[in-house]
Amino acid sequence: MAPTVPQPRVPQPRAPFEQSDPVRQWYENELGWATAPEPGPVRLLTGLRFDVLELPAEAGFAALRHLGPKAPVALRGETMRLLVSAGSAEELPGLLDWLEWGHIPLGLTAVGAGGRMDAPTPPGWSGSRGAAVWLRPPEPGCEVEPTLPALPSLPGVGGGGTALRSDPAVGSGLVRLVDTAATQCHRVRLRRRSRQPLAFS
Repeated sequence: MAPTVPQPRVPQPRAPFEQSDPVRQWYENELGWATAPEPGPVRLLTGLRFDVLELPAEAGFAALRHLGPKAPVALRGETMRLLVSAGSAEELPGLLDWLEWGHIPLGLTAVGAGGRMDAPTPPGWSGSRGAAVWLRPPEPGCEVEPTLPALPSLPGVGGGGTALRSDPAVGSGLVRLVDTAATQCHRVRLRRRSRQPLAFS
């Protein structure tokens, strides 16, 4: 009797993503933002027109004063997402080190090139419970890039890649936002820690 060999499994084709999804169309047509070509909830591609700083919402609300009034801000649950200029995600670790926050766990992360962000419900639309929402929505027909915090070009940067903190350009844009966000994240972390009961052995 000859041994039988099982037939190879043929993978099921993936369901195509819904190109006619009104949320996808709003982001692609009204804003000109790229969306991920995948089924399921619409996700925005980061690293093309913007990167995203993610931090606890409690810390994020305190950091909002350092954002321009037109810089888009999203909220999903307990996480706030601040849109910043493309390329900022790559700069975040070095910037945190330079600001002397590099070795402290803050809960401050960045999503850049190749990343994705859940698309918040467009402003004025009804969304599902728990979906991301815009606190400060982007404006259709307006370029988002000029509204985003960016790393300033610093003529006073030395050969070692550091700048003096007294340089007036350092006090604006991405540097100021990251410093404020890191400070607020650290405060939130300390408050949460102080609420935990002490463990005695």
